[in-house]
Order: sequence, then structure tokens, then C-alpha cells
Amino acid sequence: MSVGSARVWFVDELVERVDCQDRVLGVVTRRQAIREGWLHRIASTVCRDERGRILVHRRSEQLSRFPGLYEVMVGGAVDVGESYEQAAARELAEELGIRGLPRLLFTFINRSGLSPHWLGVHEGVVPDAVTPDPDEVAWHGWLTESELHSALSEWRFTPDSHEAFSRYLAFRTAQS
Repeated sequence: MSVGSARVWFVDELVERVDCQDRVLGVVTRRQAIREGWLHRIASTVCRDERGRILVHRRSEQLSRFPGLYEVMVGGAVDVGESYEQAAARELAEELGIRGLPRLLFTFINRSGLSPHWLGVHEGVVPDAVTPDPDEVAWHGWLTESELHSALSEWRFTPDSHEAFSRYLAFRTAQS
């Protein structure tokens, strides 16, 4: 996908508008959902390698949303009729060239991004060697949790990275 088409795809992408219980109300464009502040669904995945390190990436400068900022998760909008898991798998394939089905951990209403949305947080163990789409990912690297905590206070991350990652760590702690 070229950068130009990525921008058009984002603007014209159809998503399901949902309520505060994550029930479908109808189909709208993602642009409309963001503009009106309507809840819709986003799927994201925390990628870990076999050693437990976490994949962090910097978004391409060419992206219309948060260009050049770092992210802890890989993800995007859930398409109409798609599950959180299907969307997470699709995004991993599109952005990193990884095939597989990540595990859905939890969902929550995230109000710290462009607009409020349900965020489905997944986890996946992925190979060290990923093949990022250069139209989406400018840089990527593997960080330990300690290194990531430092990076979160030093690097510029997307608005929802902090809350989503904090919830992810709390979930993992509660599961141990």
C-alpha cells in the first residue's frame, strides 16, 4: 500500500459504531467516528519475543495519524464484521509481515487517543525477525520492560500508548 493510499484508506475506512457495552449501533466511516467522538473498535497487540522483550516501533513520518511517534503496540481499526482477534492478526500481517492469531487479553474504552474507542489489547509471541511495512514503520527495536519504562518517559509515544501499556502490565501482574 502506498503512502497516498494509506491516507485515503484511513479516511474512507468503514468501522462499526458501538455503544458503551461494545454493541454495534451501525456502520460509519472512521473519519466520521473520530470527528463525532463516536465509539468504534481498535485492535492492538503487544508483541513479545521468545526472551520476553517487547517490540517498540516508530511510526512513519508519512502517516496522517501521529507521524514519527513511538508505539508499544501494533494495531488498527476493526473492520465491519471483523472480530478483535481477526483485526489484530490482519494488522500484524500488514504492518510486520507476521502470520498468526494473537491472544485477546482484555478490552476497555480508551479515551486518550484521537477519539474514544474500544481497544482490544492482545499479546503475541513473534519472531525476532519481522518485516515492517516501511509506509507504516520507520524504525523498530526490542526492549526489555525496564528499557521500555525508561523510553516511555524519554521518547514521544502516541497518546494511548501509556494507558494501554499500563493496563497491559496490570493485567499480566493480576494473571501471575
